[in-house]
Amino acid sequence: MTNTTIIDKAAMALSAGLMLLGIVGMGIVEILAGQPYSPVPMTNEAGEVVAMPLISPQLRTGVVLAGIAVLGLYALYKIVAPMPEDGRAGHETIAD
Repeated sequence: MTNTTIIDKAAMALSAGLMLLGIVGMGIVEILAGQPYSPVPMTNEAGEVVAMPLISPQLRTGVVLAGIAVLGLYALYKIVAPMPEDGRAGHETIAD
């Protein structure tokens, strides 16, 4: 059985929140903004930009990568931090 600490809960919430915001949240905003659904600016034959995405793909990628970075830092913390002593762990004896 594992006990989650406040650091565990904060890391899980922050990383999940950032990744959901970058993938789902900003995706829904893009859909509600209407076409184009392309991450690159759309141009006409003359080369004029006729449509651009509402949210920059670099911004969305940065938010998702920030969530992944939080998970990486959390993993490093779990590797470096000492494991708590489990009071129940010990020598088992066989009953007579």
